[in-house]
Amino acid sequence: MKVIDAEIVISAVKSEQYPKDALPEIALAGRSNVGKSSLINKLINRKALARTSSKPGKTQTLNFYLINKSFYFVDLPGYGFAKVSKQVKEQWGQMIEQYLTIRDNLKAVILITDLRHPPTRDDQGMYDWLKHNELPVIVVGTKADKISKGQWQKHQKIAKQTLDMDPRDHFVVFSSDTGYGKDQLWQLLYPLIENKPIEDNEE
Repeated sequence: MKVIDAEIVISAVKSEQYPKDALPEIALAGRSNVGKSSLINKLINRKALARTSSKPGKTQTLNFYLINKSFYFVDLPGYGFAKVSKQVKEQWGQMIEQYLTIRDNLKAVILITDLRHPPTRDDQGMYDWLKHNELPVIVVGTKADKISKGQWQKHQKIAKQTLDMDPRDHFVVFSSDTGYGKDQLWQLLYPLIENKPIEDNEE
């Protein structure tokens, strides 16, 4: 997809602040510092629309990015090792759960994992929760450029086994540095933002 217009519309903390235009939304979930912002920037060919940080836990709101005035990427607060209080983490959890469960125009969740390592318990918990709530999910294994290409299939297999992935779900090997996997991910997202059902993975 050619992105000609991209802007952050709002950083929301409650449902009253969500955009009211009912455009399709694709949410991005993952542990803190896994590369959600970098993935967004690579997908839309922008260097710094989505704010990246080496400090885990910087994203503390639901950030709505309007793309081509036709759909949104929604960057969710990261989970995992963010150095914030237990109370703040609980608030984030409630904020994320509320969005994911009430948002009718949410078309899919991109669950971002680190291809170099098996998915964490938090990754497993998020995947299980998404499946339990019958939300369409695409799993992305990012930072692929950090390991040799010959190891990708092995690491992908480990990730799928660790998550006990539904064979109908798609797993995309991705690199925000090289752009590998970008076209494949767009091919999966395009039917969703066009309000068409995603095809089952037949691999």
